[in-house]
Amino acid sequence: MIFDRSARLEKEMASAESYEEWANAAKHYDYYNRLDEWKEREESAKYDYVAIRDRLEQLRALRRKSDSHGLLFTLNEGIHGNMSGMGRHSLYEEAMFGTKQLIVDYVDEIVSALKYLSSGRVRKIHIDEKIEFFNRASHCFGHTAFLMSGAGSLLYFHLGVVKALWEQRLLPRVVSGSSGGALVAALIGTHTDEELDKMFDPTFLGMEIEKEAGIWRLPLIGGSNRVSSDEVTDVICRLIPDLTFEEAEERTGYQVNISVAPAETHQTSRLLNSTTSPNVMIREAVLASCAVPGFYPPVSLAAKDENGNRKAYLPARKWVDGSVAEDLPIKRLSRLYGVNHTIVSQTNPIVLPFVNAKKQQQSAWDILQNAGLTTWKEWTLAVARLAQKPARHSELASRWLDTFTSVVKQTYTGDITILPSSRAHNPVRALSFRETEEAMDLIRDGERATWPKVEMIRTQTKIGRTLEDIIERLEDSVVANAQAHESEVLKLVSG
Repeated sequence: MIFDRSARLEKEMASAESYEEWANAAKHYDYYNRLDEWKEREESAKYDYVAIRDRLEQLRALRRKSDSHGLLFTLNEGIHGNMSGMGRHSLYEEAMFGTKQLIVDYVDEIVSALKYLSSGRVRKIHIDEKIEFFNRASHCFGHTAFLMSGAGSLLYFHLGVVKALWEQRLLPRVVSGSSGGALVAALIGTHTDEELDKMFDPTFLGMEIEKEAGIWRLPLIGGSNRVSSDEVTDVICRLIPDLTFEEAEERTGYQVNISVAPAETHQTSRLLNSTTSPNVMIREAVLASCAVPGFYPPVSLAAKDENGNRKAYLPARKWVDGSVAEDLPIKRLSRLYGVNHTIVSQTNPIVLPFVNAKKQQQSAWDILQNAGLTTWKEWTLAVARLAQKPARHSELASRWLDTFTSVVKQTYTGDITILPSSRAHNPVRALSFRETEEAMDLIRDGERATWPKVEMIRTQTKIGRTLEDIIERLEDSVVANAQAHESEVLKLVSG
């Protein structure tokens, strides 16, 4: 009987049309398979439940007594996303929905304590001290980034992942994309929250896919269906506002990052964003990141000068597909934004068959497979290094060898990696047009691949999201108070 129920619930999860449907079936699956008991039972060798329980009780006691200074001191001892191993990936693989209730309770208590300290009820701590504490806590806790790999026409999968995260209000503010992922990153980073709500409406998505000149035909950059650069430019101009990276961040609050690789040898890749290249135009950055070598011509970047006029950016340089050099620029995002937690939507067809979504390998087969891939990678890079000297006699051979080496040595997974249900995708097919039904299937695949990760993402990012919201609110309050004070002074002076 339990087996029949489990099989039925698995089918319900696989065919769910919304996260609510999936979550309902997942919760029932956990109940019928007694996984709720596992979640309620604190004990596990996978994390230090004793330390977390002790700290939880300490925080609860301080908040019950309204001991604001005691809470501040205790939280100053450290807020960690992986305290005592509670961020371990395997803790989210036992049950279909969620993890140990102790972990959820502890995160919720941290959030409650932070909100209490930031509230107007706590008057013993000056607002300047609050802001200093929350900024420090946010810096130490770190930030989450959402990264989308090179994709070609598999960008529909990215769109499904983004849709699932957006609907749960879990989409991080730091967003990165290369190649097809750059397209989706630009769509996110140049549209307001209200516009994104409209964009992710199923009816709107269907209409966009049906449009003859829509973005969904953009990946047609190879084979007999190849589109011209003018057609591609027209599509980008229609869907992406003509903004610089700095203007886009000011408009939407998203920190968009787009990877581009140099078309010339002896040059380095770039991560374009509002910090490193604030005046660069996003449209040209997307075109460059989508320019797959051999299928699409290199692109020159553009920027706005101090008078708002469009001009060439590094006019002697041209740029191509960003996934060639840095599919997932995790290290650069860490340096720029203090990112220490990453959510990756991985669709790069070259590496999909070799990617393991698990952050920590558990089984003997996982360990052996990982060791085999690591060994293959090292041997391949060693052979490539030996081939560099003879390849110097041919500029084309040298360039392709550099590209191959760059692809092999990259990291293609994050702390949470979301993969398509099928990992066998022909790289050339990824450059082909997708019919409407096929595109919608990829979007649904992206959503369904994300739903099992939602509660893990929600729990692991809740503290960071709370800190960001509190800092923004407190800083807005300081500005508002300063403006009110200035207004009162002006009234007194004029009176």
